[in-house]
Amino acid sequence: MYKGYLLDLDGTIYLGDKVIPAGKRFVERLQEKNIPHLFVTNNSTRLPQAVADKLAHMDIHIDEKNVYTSSMATADYMDHLNKGKKVYIIGEEGLQAPIIDHGYELNEDNPDYVVVGLDQQVDYRKLSIATLAIQKGAYFIGTNPDKNIPTHDGMLPSAGPIIAFLEVATGVKADIVGKPNKIMMDQAVEHLHLPKSEVAMVGDNYETDILAGINNDIPSILVLSGFTKKSDVPNLPKQPTHIVDSLDDWKL
Repeated sequence: MYKGYLLDLDGTIYLGDKVIPAGKRFVERLQEKNIPHLFVTNNSTRLPQAVADKLAHMDIHIDEKNVYTSSMATADYMDHLNKGKKVYIIGEEGLQAPIIDHGYELNEDNPDYVVVGLDQQVDYRKLSIATLAIQKGAYFIGTNPDKNIPTHDGMLPSAGPIIAFLEVATGVKADIVGKPNKIMMDQAVEHLHLPKSEVAMVGDNYETDILAGINNDIPSILVLSGFTKKSDVPNLPKQPTHIVDSLDDWKL
């Protein structure tokens, strides 16, 4: 039905450190049929190679060039904004490295940007530095709006709560790059060299993956393997293009 696929990872291909077997089989079917696909993830903590390595440990073998993270999209967006080259980052290596690779300099005192993603070592000092910088006029960017990360232990906090903390502390709304926003999705579709009507966004999270399709005129496939549950479906404000219990149910 579609000539290309944009794929979420957390909750779609794996849960935490455990592979979702149907997700693995779906990737293998795409590879066997040579169907263009791109892993589009809001996870800002990992570099593309680290994503590929994690999948390899699950016996899913991909090229890092097939991974597009919210961190990469953020660095691309900063280049587009062109507001300076100094940045304060709350985030892990997966966020810091792409931004530094784009020529930005880490700065705590007078940054042009404050960029916030998931940081498992976040503390009051980091939040205070970011708060003061935003209050002084630094451009506030959030990598992604995700509230939680689905794991086998449950739904752990993601970047969204950290961004929300700073929004409350500063009274400034962050400019959010990742799914479901247009910034990331337009860039991801460009990687496939296909029109939006021929691409499907596949994911488990209605608030990010599926709204990324709905809000950007991209067909969507909601798989009920992670964040959004079957009981949530009747109350969704706009229905996905397709809903499947498992990616085994989707015919390519």
